[in-house]
Amino acid sequence: MSILEIAPLVRGAYLAARNVPVILSPSDETELELSVESVDQLAEAFPVDLPDTVAVTVSGERHGFRAHTVGDVSPLPHGKDAQASAAEPRSRVVAGKVALVTGGAQGFGAEIVRGLVASGAFVYIADLNADGAAKLADELGPHTAALTVNVADEESVAAMTEQIAATTGGLDLVVSNAGIVRAGSVLEQDADAFRLTTDINYVAFFLVTKHLGGLMAAQRRTAPAWTTDIVQINSKSGLVGSNKNGAYAGSKFGGIGLVQSFALELVEHGIKVNAICPGNFLDGPLWSDPDRGLFVQYLRSGKVPGATTIEEVRRFYEAKVPLNRGTYGSDVMRALYYLVEQEYETGQALPVTGGQVMLSS
Repeated sequence: MSILEIAPLVRGAYLAARNVPVILSPSDETELELSVESVDQLAEAFPVDLPDTVAVTVSGERHGFRAHTVGDVSPLPHGKDAQASAAEPRSRVVAGKVALVTGGAQGFGAEIVRGLVASGAFVYIADLNADGAAKLADELGPHTAALTVNVADEESVAAMTEQIAATTGGLDLVVSNAGIVRAGSVLEQDADAFRLTTDINYVAFFLVTKHLGGLMAAQRRTAPAWTTDIVQINSKSGLVGSNKNGAYAGSKFGGIGLVQSFALELVEHGIKVNAICPGNFLDGPLWSDPDRGLFVQYLRSGKVPGATTIEEVRRFYEAKVPLNRGTYGSDVMRALYYLVEQEYETGQALPVTGGQVMLSS
């Protein structure tokens, strides 16, 4: 009986009993022993009041757990109990929660990790860049953990999911942020570059949702009132086409189709699925890397007519935005907190573009 089957049920029982997010860690101590023959029996075996430590034996296999919180957390009002006049800081909605950010070692991902940690969450920094993830985790402290993962490889994502179950028991928020851009004309682009973009931006979102969504669904069995969130960091290019950047735009358009479809399916498990569609993060490495950044790519590909310098390419993109700047990490964080806070919204693609892309009927 694997930890992946047992831990989320135990964490769900604590969520239901205490109505606050908990971290579920391995423990040799126990104040309560539960012994059952099957996982189905375990789901029904938890008492209303759970002590901080519990040992669970399923079909002869024993696992001990300790439940604790990150910081000082208290139950959040929800449903009809949440008054319209409530004025708590929006970031409070993630306090104490267990979150995961893919592509979290750099760029937008690192901005999101920093924001979540500052708001009191425990955050997994999941990235193929193991050194970068470990460095950021060391910088931000004990409420983070670095995970090495290739989000386009199912075995890697499955292994990460089992590691999460063994470390914290489950998850409350997944931010699917990992992505790449390989710009180029449809008349000239190499098919391998097109497939790589699709694998990282589209297929990986499916794999992350399949495995981490499964962990959340298992947790829900013993916490039927607990809501969790999967948020894809999409792009304004998921809302409008992008000249000489079809591989990226196509993968992002497809991502919104997945968001809407997953939202319809996972609602029965208490999982909301939404997307944030940011404008251009001009100061991040995706754009500004001197060797492979988009400013360099677009200058070389002739995507910006008449541009002869990187600064001219940058100004071209800034001029497209009514608010006359690129997107900041704080802009995305405000949108992320809104989507987590808003209980009555799923399957949405929220533009954060400075007015560059506006919703239309």
